Amino acid sequence: MRERQRGTLQIVLAINAVMFFVIAGAALYGESTSLLADSLDNLGDALTYALSLYAVSRDATVKAKVALFKGLLIALASATVIAQIIYKLYVPSLPIFEVMGVFSLLGLTANGLCLFLLWRHRHEDVNMSSVWECSRNDIASNLSVFIAAGAVWLTGSGWPDMVVAIGLVLLLIRSSVRVISAAFKELRQ
Repeated sequence: MRERQRGTLQIVLAINAVMFFVIAGAALYGESTSLLADSLDNLGDALTYALSLYAVSRDATVKAKVALFKGLLIALASATVIAQIIYKLYVPSLPIFEVMGVFSLLGLTANGLCLFLLWRHRHEDVNMSSVWECSRNDIASNLSVFIAAGAVWLTGSGWPDMVVAIGLVLLLIRSSVRVISAAFKELRQ
């Protein structure tokens, strides 16, 4: 089981590391806060998968500590997006909806593959459960950014991008709380 987990984690780590750089570049070029949130989620996932690789062959306490750290990383990503949202309130810009749309679909494809690969591991332990949680959030993020791109196009306004970014922050915070709670529960046992 550990070898299967390790192999899956190596693949999803590579996918998320590449997607972070691709989507972060697109977010900066396209001036999209929601796409930036999506890219930071990919970075958090890549770090999470790297930590999960470390934890695969460790005992339950180490796995719980790694899951706790992952939860804190997710919280840090949400704080970064909150800072970007505040910045955009003071320095508004119109994101490029074509960039948002294309790269959200590219991210959806990559994250769909990750979710498919992680499916069989989602209930194996707290480590893999937290990895599954991160990957599931990615699908929602990608779909939300795609919808925001359409709304930016329809309205000619940057507000849909901001609204989706706020929604993604709430999703990240919820995920962070769930992962941290599960880690603390595991540590108490």
